[in-house]
Amino acid sequence: MPTTVTHVWRPSIARRVVLDGFVPVPRGASAAPSVLVWPAKDPADVLDYELDITAALAGNDTDTIATVDVVTVPTDLVCTATAADGNLVILWLSAGTAGTTYSVRVSIGTAGGRSIARAIQLPVQSLANSAAPAGSLTNGAGAVITDQNGNPILIGS
Repeated sequence: MPTTVTHVWRPSIARRVVLDGFVPVPRGASAAPSVLVWPAKDPADVLDYELDITAALAGNDTDTIATVDVVTVPTDLVCTATAADGNLVILWLSAGTAGTTYSVRVSIGTAGGRSIARAIQLPVQSLANSAAPAGSLTNGAGAVITDQNGNPILIGS
């Protein structure tokens, strides 16, 4: 008789952003932290997105994620579930409106009393449609060329 197998769920590293704003900067130099951006999603997608806070806990190996609060702006992007795995916060995000870039504000509390808050951008696009928007810049294979936020670059813009 065959044995039913169980599967171990692991979040996808394809949708992971890493907190990097804790790098020392020489006195007098100004270095703004980079904007955190996840890869685009389709409004019909329900996907796991990650925030790696390892840099914020460097030197405090016993500290762990205790609480997570998530706010999306605009609010039609929905966080359906939240989890923590080591130094990773995993959010399951669904819905959203095509053509909108959302700000997902994540506030983390650690067992050691630290508070970390970041906003991550999430572009929502109609990825299920293969037709390029009118006036889109395309490559030789016909694929739409996008900016750093996943929005199509329009000819003449």
